Amino acid sequence: MITINENYLKLQDSYLFSTIAKKVEEFSKNNLDKKIIKLGIGDVTMPIAPAVIDAIHTAANEMMHKETFRGYGPEQGYAFLREKIAECDYKKRGIDIQVDEIFVSDGAKCDTGNIGEIFGTDNVVAITDPVYPVYLDTNIMAGRAGEYNDKEEQYENIVYLPATAENNFVPELPNKKVDMIYLCLPNNPTGTVLTKDQLAKWVEYAKVNKAIILFDSAYEVFISEENVPHSIYEIEGAKEVAIEFRSLSKTAGFTGVRCAYTVVPKELKAYTKEGKEVEVNKLWNRRQCTKFNGVPYITQRAAEAVYSEEGQKQIKENINYYMENARIILEGLNEAGFEVYGGKNAPYIWLKVPAGYTSWEFFDYLLEKANVVGTPGVGFGKCGEGYFRLTAFGSKENTIEAIERIKKLV
Repeated sequence: MITINENYLKLQDSYLFSTIAKKVEEFSKNNLDKKIIKLGIGDVTMPIAPAVIDAIHTAANEMMHKETFRGYGPEQGYAFLREKIAECDYKKRGIDIQVDEIFVSDGAKCDTGNIGEIFGTDNVVAITDPVYPVYLDTNIMAGRAGEYNDKEEQYENIVYLPATAENNFVPELPNKKVDMIYLCLPNNPTGTVLTKDQLAKWVEYAKVNKAIILFDSAYEVFISEENVPHSIYEIEGAKEVAIEFRSLSKTAGFTGVRCAYTVVPKELKAYTKEGKEVEVNKLWNRRQCTKFNGVPYITQRAAEAVYSEEGQKQIKENINYYMENARIILEGLNEAGFEVYGGKNAPYIWLKVPAGYTSWEFFDYLLEKANVVGTPGVGFGKCGEGYFRLTAFGSKENTIEAIERIKKLV
């Protein structure tokens, strides 16, 4: 008799964004005359930068000739891209990251979900609440979460770190020993950040407790304020305790092209049950070589072009476009009397829903009355109830129209 991984049965309902898509699809079928504006899921709308498109064309043409054709590439990524990443994303910020500490992949979502495979299932996991669903769901699948407590609306073995208006969305250090800590900064969904001093406390905690920080910095390019670290490795000692995940999805509009990378420093150690040190870099390399055939050559040439002078200029224009949308949303909602957070260092705006509504009720209300789609905060965790996420990735015209529609409702 074939059996299943019963941990999958512990997952709650369907994936958040699948549920949203079904609701929107049903509404659309029944309201064909309505123009729906989607400010929910974080997909980009601006086209790929011309410098990147040129690189794609050049690389594609290379595949036409025997002399320049490429098949399987290195599982870790081509040296030409890894060297650009090391130079542009780290050395220019005074951070010494070596090429063989960088692993190119097809998405930060995949990497943050897959990284748990190299760690024991008895590790205690800490996540912020609200949280990007993949961090929690993949640990449920792995068996680290334990049983779901319907009354508490939480899993018994997960340590939840509330990030709410009461603590300025800055989670406090765990009050018990944990082994794996997920941090997303700038944060999805709240859009908030930590200063260098605040992040240094997490690094110190991890060092004292021999824990690992899984640091998702997919939105670092949107940071505008000083004293907000773009990389956890700006903090002294972080290479001993942290893995960093980055993506070109929002940075360069690669949601449909798929390219990201993970940094696993050689200083980073984990332990056997007997206490023997093991180099995490080697484990992740072994995992990738076994389960991953690498990112396509054409995609990696496209990613390389992102780091060119022209590429940097062009993607900056797109980033500014999205952050102008964030400003429009932030100011518009403030004018309408909403309590609003984020939108300054991240493309996400986190708003408190009006009194008398749950976050799903507010989703339905906006969809039906304003034909605007957002994301219910409770989909990101218990502490997300009462909040709602909007993204700045729509067109400027649609963003302005969506906010005007919302204003008319209040």
